[in-house]
Amino acid sequence: MKQYRRILISFCVMILAAFMTGCASNSETAPAAKENPKKETDSSPQRIVALSVAVAEIFDALDLDLVGIPTSYKQLPNRYKDAKELGNAKNPDLELMQSLKPTEVLSLTTLEYDVKPLLDKGKFQSYFVDLTSLEAMMEEITHFGEKYDRKEQAAKVNQRFKDKLQEIQGKTAGKDSPYVLILLGIPGSYLVATEKSYIGDLVKRVGGKNVANGFLKSDSKEEFLASNSEALYQSDPDIILRLAHGMPDEVVAMFNKEFKDNDIWKHFTAVKEGKVYDLEEILFPTTGTIRADEALEHLFQLLYKGKDE
Repeated sequence: MKQYRRILISFCVMILAAFMTGCASNSETAPAAKENPKKETDSSPQRIVALSVAVAEIFDALDLDLVGIPTSYKQLPNRYKDAKELGNAKNPDLELMQSLKPTEVLSLTTLEYDVKPLLDKGKFQSYFVDLTSLEAMMEEITHFGEKYDRKEQAAKVNQRFKDKLQEIQGKTAGKDSPYVLILLGIPGSYLVATEKSYIGDLVKRVGGKNVANGFLKSDSKEEFLASNSEALYQSDPDIILRLAHGMPDEVVAMFNKEFKDNDIWKHFTAVKEGKVYDLEEILFPTTGTIRADEALEHLFQLLYKGKDE
């Protein structure tokens, strides 16, 4: 009887040991199921905020959604009709933006000085998009195409620009390059745009020679210069382009008053020959847009108007 009890006890001990070993094994392997916790996050939808109309338009062309957009008088793509308006691009509503729980907030390099301190304060993941030239914009489009799995769409958009540039180069081959003065008007004053600005870059790409180059040092990166009508008169541009920014109607009225009241303008060759053109802000904002190919064609028509094709 005692022998039987010893056998039974030994059997129970063996079963208990096997059970404990199984529990230990499970506890050691359990973490393996959580070894890659990022997997779920990686597949979750991005929640992107664009504090720029130009960036929103680029994202629309790349077939990407946004949860937040800037408040603007410009019409944004219809796909963002349900996105939250966050106020002025320079001073967005941080509390409202926090409620959107964005994975990334996009602004422009030209606004970084004003916007970055605000985004840092709100601890947002931010990225500043460089749209200061056509080349820079194309590089950013490629970047977003790679980052958000939209390589095909990005390549298609950039090819549009490349095709237009090739077309423009063919149409301007053998033509004399006109000298161009570009004035950027803002309520109350105006500046001179250099070829380092977006509009200056476009003018250069259609063969125009920017008279502001004569006022720049070779290593200068300034996009805009203070105006000096006497110095501008000495540059004697063939064409004057006026870009109204901010409040277009008010700025155009300011330009008209300046050209009427300041006697020096009537002595400009461009003024005497009626080659002063106002550019609409929708097509010619201060930074690159998805409509760059349209802008290039429009500039070609203005700069070479009346010349044989």
